Amino acid sequence: MDALSNLRANPLAYAAEQHPDHEFLPLTTVIRTWEQQGVDCAAWHTGYADLTTRYGDLGLTQFLPPDRFLVAVSSTRQQAFGGFHHPNQGYRHLQMVALVTAYGDMNAEPSELAVLDLLRGYAHDCLHYGSARRYQWRDGEVVRTQYGINYRSAEGRSYSARDKEGAESTRNLGVVMEGACDREARSITRAAADTHAITEPAGLDRYAYRDVTGSLTEGDVAALAAGVPGEGPEHTLYLSSMGRYQATVNGRYGRFLDRIGGPEASGLHSTILAAMISGDMRGLCAWLDGRFGPGAFAALFMTPSYLALAS
Repeated sequence: MDALSNLRANPLAYAAEQHPDHEFLPLTTVIRTWEQQGVDCAAWHTGYADLTTRYGDLGLTQFLPPDRFLVAVSSTRQQAFGGFHHPNQGYRHLQMVALVTAYGDMNAEPSELAVLDLLRGYAHDCLHYGSARRYQWRDGEVVRTQYGINYRSAEGRSYSARDKEGAESTRNLGVVMEGACDREARSITRAAADTHAITEPAGLDRYAYRDVTGSLTEGDVAALAAGVPGEGPEHTLYLSSMGRYQATVNGRYGRFLDRIGGPEASGLHSTILAAMISGDMRGLCAWLDGRFGPGAFAALFMTPSYLALAS
């Protein structure tokens, strides 16, 4: 526990080490500052209220503390472009902190789209934070052996194998969990956008709007894969990362739900989230066993090497 406490002691210092070009502020400071600047953050407040209700129904009672959700709002790098798909960001379980960047040109005024992107990021990382975890101390290092519905042996063997290149669906538990987090986060963001009549903008920002609201089309993914020129090098890379994430995470998870859940896909999604939060696999295993027979979870996901004896 002392090792974990040391890793988690100073989140702002950790953020500065990871992104020395960026200035990070806690979430509540960012929202307050943006509102003082005249940015309409009503969608954030609506989304947060929705999030607490939805996640509470799933069994989550402790949410990611705002002072551990750090947002980079400016950068010394010219044409630095932020948002959900910025490199080297997201939730870090050992440090128990989320590092994110405000959407768009990081040295320009924030927009309503930046508010939606921030809501999507917080809703997403809140589920990562709230997922059950189990750690072991091995050979002088902290090893995470359970994360939600995913497992790793103390020797480092993963429960499920990586998806093959070009796979349409997924049998990888990391992708399932990532996809489940983002599906729920984008649903919350889409509802907030609808409530406040925030509509799709023109130009390249239309891709980001569709991304945060879960409405990217197959045509969008194909265009992003082919390469959409941005307003600068970092924006171009951002759009490419967006397309890759949609194809390899959200697209695969959506097809997994369709193929395994069928008409009960929504119920399967909720069951996965509840199991992630509690760490109790009985409900999810019972759901799968009831439709595919005993041992369905292992049959779907477990790689043979997981139970191999340590050499």
